[in-house]
Amino acid sequence: MNSTPITTRGVEKLRAQLRQLKTVDRPRITHAIAEARAHGDLSENAEYHAAREQQSFTEGRIAAIESVLSEARVIDVSTIDAGGRVVFGATVDLLNLGNHEAVTYQIVGEEEADMEQRQVSISSPIARALIGKESGDIAEVKAPGGIIEYEVVDVRYV
Repeated sequence: MNSTPITTRGVEKLRAQLRQLKTVDRPRITHAIAEARAHGDLSENAEYHAAREQQSFTEGRIAAIESVLSEARVIDVSTIDAGGRVVFGATVDLLNLGNHEAVTYQIVGEEEADMEQRQVSISSPIARALIGKESGDIAEVKAPGGIIEYEVVDVRYV
């Protein structure tokens, strides 16, 4: 069995989502299916088919989250001491050497990646280019538009 790295914050989010799906969404969908059944002929009942589709999606998401959690290797980022190197869970301040824009990313597991929160997946091109780097190092990221060079300004474990 392969273990999947995930931060403690990522596990908490997944568990909260799982709770929501099981205790709120699943009962609501079951009730919607029962109501739609009460309306009679199921072959032409759009409400019934929509509720069944929602149920299928919800059950699939529940199974996916449970699978991720069962294979998760939880890493508490605050306990990491990697000597200033970029590792899983690190928050990295970068300077784009092409346009001189500063950006900060945290390297997280695939299930918790969220670009709006500046959390990039460990398997993303930028994370792969940054792993092992230290402050002052240059990372070359292979992007669709070409190579982007970033200078590692700071590495934190928060």
